[in-house]
Amino acid sequence: MTDLPLEEAAIEQRSVEAAIRRLVAALDELEAVVERRQENDRSQDNLAATMQALGADRSRLADELDHSIARSRSLEDANRNIAERIDGAIETIRAVLKSEQQP
Repeated sequence: MTDLPLEEAAIEQRSVEAAIRRLVAALDELEAVVERRQENDRSQDNLAATMQALGADRSRLADELDHSIARSRSLEDANRNIAERIDGAIETIRAVLKSEQQP
């Protein structure tokens, strides 16, 4: 009869040890899940920051493109104006040369 309490104590000891092992395994799994969640949150934060930076770059590039288009149009207008002046000067020179060649 005295062996029975010792056996019960040993069984109880093994049950407690098994429960502790399960608890430790569950805590390890919970820690791994928390770490994955934190990594996922960091990844999402990085993605959001990247998207914000890309949006800012897009806005800056759109502004630069608008400025470049306006500058290009201005240069085209100036080029057209200069070409007209050169054509006028050529016509004037031709007229002067033609009038000098006539006796």
